Amino acid sequence: MKEGVSDTKRPWRRRLLRGLGALGALLLLVGGVLLVDAWNAMGTSASGARLDRMRASPRWAGEGFVNPMPMVEPELAEATARWLEGGENRTPVSPPPIVRRTRADFAEPPPSGLRITWLGHSTMLVELDGRTILTDPVWGERSSPSSWLGPARFHAPPLPLEELPELTAVVISHDHYDHLDTPTIEALEARAPRYFVPLGVGAHLEYWGVPPDRITELDWWDEVEVDGVRLVSTPARHFSGRTGIDKDATLWTSWAMIGPEHRVYFSGDTGYFHGFAEIGERLGPFDATLIEVGAYNQLWRDVHLGPEQAVRAHVALRGGLMLPVHWGTFDLALHAWTEPPERLRLAAAREGVRVAIPRPGESVDPASPPEVARWWPALPFQTVDEAPVIASHLGAAASLR
Repeated sequence: MKEGVSDTKRPWRRRLLRGLGALGALLLLVGGVLLVDAWNAMGTSASGARLDRMRASPRWAGEGFVNPMPMVEPELAEATARWLEGGENRTPVSPPPIVRRTRADFAEPPPSGLRITWLGHSTMLVELDGRTILTDPVWGERSSPSSWLGPARFHAPPLPLEELPELTAVVISHDHYDHLDTPTIEALEARAPRYFVPLGVGAHLEYWGVPPDRITELDWWDEVEVDGVRLVSTPARHFSGRTGIDKDATLWTSWAMIGPEHRVYFSGDTGYFHGFAEIGERLGPFDATLIEVGAYNQLWRDVHLGPEQAVRAHVALRGGLMLPVHWGTFDLALHAWTEPPERLRLAAAREGVRVAIPRPGESVDPASPPEVARWWPALPFQTVDEAPVIASHLGAAASLR
């Protein structure tokens, strides 16, 4: 300040300081609100006997779970840059068509004994030989710990949560937000379902109010029988975490659901690996496979399949009918939102694989599946030649054709 010039002569400085102070206070307030909003959804970590059991698993090494095959970790800077660059047609212009359902639609069991209803993303209602199993239930508006920020749903849930039929079991594949949704878990407590989850995930459920006696945690190849249906936790190639500092602190899994007459496989999230053939040999053949086909990119080629490798996984599993999941509900990757089914149709035709691509809310009987008809808009997309997704252990020269 020049000698002889007081601060009272410079009202702009006072206004600037007040403005900066107000902005700082506002940012602190917003940050605090966001933290409080997200805190509960982040869940909690395992401790005590639960943690001891996790550490005794053959999958545990050091401070967390590991995949049996080495993986290529994407460079964070490159992945962030790609994400910010964006991609065309990642979200629909208008909500995709859905088939609205109510509990009455499920009052009568399927004549064949098996009926599968896609409720969006990786949420499937599996009616299996008189029992009903729900996979990775997500009714929340966002795939995020925050109710304000994060990828929002493309479409409303086709079946209101309160309209769900009586459930035999809820199976969870891993603890990422698009598979383990806090608002849904809390709302489901009115139904008091039984949960079957990979090691460590039970800590989150208990934190959100689920009684321990309704939670069963399984390691890979562990199995339980529930009302005559075998639920087998089977290997997957992925990772876990909800806070950014808890990577791989809980296990990830896929599931085999085996009834007296029918068998269904649910992939959860996974990259391509040799485990598909082993699962098929030990537990197949499967009447239907529910396999992830979306949210892929070569940067994360070891933790997601892409449509072409999903078809190959289906073949290795000895699957009958393939139903795609993990697409069409959230924007979680760089590809066009319609690209997964377009590439899936082409890959399935090349491999001679039967596939059904239902609309959200549509039911499929694997014994008599509907013809595949494009219900999504015909938009430009990258082909397998333009944007291949090949697991690192297969090598860049591997053919997806």
